[in-house]
Amino acid sequence: MKMIGSPSVGGSKRRLSSGRGLGGALREQRAKLYIIRRCVVMLLCWHD
Repeated sequence: MKMIGSPSVGGSKRRLSSGRGLGGALREQRAKLYIIRRCVVMLLCWHD
């Protein structure tokens, strides 16, 4: 019975981490900041 219960706990942890909770919002903000930072660096380093 312990073997059957442990995968469901792991599955729920995975579902929470990939969900639209606080972790999901934080990951999305970090991704947006990363893209903006890369664009700024490309614009600053771009030469004709």
